[in-house]
Amino acid sequence: MTGNQLALLVVTLFTAAINVGIAAADLARARFVLANSAEVGVPRSWLPWLAVLKLAGAAGLLLGLCDAALRTVGAAAAFGLGVLYLGALAFHLRARVLYNLAFPGLYFATAAASLTLTVSS
Repeated sequence: MTGNQLALLVVTLFTAAINVGIAAADLARARFVLANSAEVGVPRSWLPWLAVLKLAGAAGLLLGLCDAALRTVGAAAAFGLGVLYLGALAFHLRARVLYNLAFPGLYFATAAASLTLTVSS
């Protein structure tokens, strides 16, 4: 296994894991999720749909690791998660909720790293 392949594996598994985790928090309507979504102007009715997108992205990332022929699925999933988190960053900026901007920023960065490593491998 080359260094690039190892980086792809570690970063993509981490990205998938944190997306499963935050999707579970969305579905459970965790207190911090409800507070944050209200603060940035995301309706509660969106939470299950956002969770589905995050879970679909995580599944796509994992599929992309299974076989080189499915690598485009992983790239598409990483791209989709990146777009999702760009939207989250935009909602935070629009609402001027900057104190916790690092969270959507981290999710965006991991998606971008997964996409970069997938495309380069």
